[in-house]
Amino acid sequence: MSGFNEQFLYAVIIIALGYTLKRFNIIKEKDGEGLARIIFNLTLPALIIVSFSDIQIESSLFLLIGIAFCYGLLSAFVSIIVFRKESRENKGMLGMLIPGFNIGLFAYPLVEGIWGREGIKYFGMFDVGNAFIVFGLLYLVGSYYSSDKAGLSPGVIMRKLTGSIPLMTYIIVCGLNIISVQLPAMVINVSEIVSVANMPLSFLLLGIYLNFKFDKSYYTLIIKALTIRYVLGLTVGISLFFILPYDDMFKYTVLIGLMLPVSVSVLPYSVEFNYDQRFIGTVSNLTILITFFLLWVLMNIIG
Repeated sequence: MSGFNEQFLYAVIIIALGYTLKRFNIIKEKDGEGLARIIFNLTLPALIIVSFSDIQIESSLFLLIGIAFCYGLLSAFVSIIVFRKESRENKGMLGMLIPGFNIGLFAYPLVEGIWGREGIKYFGMFDVGNAFIVFGLLYLVGSYYSSDKAGLSPGVIMRKLTGSIPLMTYIIVCGLNIISVQLPAMVINVSEIVSVANMPLSFLLLGIYLNFKFDKSYYTLIIKALTIRYVLGLTVGISLFFILPYDDMFKYTVLIGLMLPVSVSVLPYSVEFNYDQRFIGTVSNLTILITFFLLWVLMNIIG
């Protein structure tokens, strides 16, 4: 596991660098918005193009889409049951914080460094199922429990899905791969150059957004949210790791995928639906720290 530990150390250093630059006001947190748009709309799609353009997609990989999607539905149902006595606002926030994962910013950089394009192939398929949860279900839940019901229309949700450049890139590139249509060499070559920036920029952005100022009044609700998210994710992930009859990379994808941090999309949703942004930001930051620790422990145990 020396390769994983080395990659883990690099990730921590780059995240710490981003946090330090913010602390010294060299980079401001608001600058992260522009950086995030570059990552999601340019470097991440470029990485997807490079990773999926010439690979062999086994039929078993499509199961990863189903696992991510079904787990999202399961975790949303569990959150509704567990938090049914909470206030309407809390139900909305927790309903968005329990399902969905941060794969683009968090998982891809680590996976790319440890397993290369082979790992991206697996996590990319998992992310397709996750995208339907993040851009569909989470938006639906957030809208339902807010005072604004306009977002419940199917048209709005469809625009969220089709407006996701990474998701559309997955669908187009995978579709071309299945019908054996090769992208032009120029597109692949340029994408390969651009994709190199995805890993460092993603880790820098995580550091820029990292915040250690927590409101004590949130403690009970935070503990509840984190407990449900990680107990459920680890229980299902570990069970599938030993049950599924597939290769190790498939099992690693499921196990790691179900313990990743909260999706970054929850933050803009909290703004749109007027939820407590500080609470959601606090939980998001904590899931980054907890996931880093859990990944380091688990990968050194099972590796």
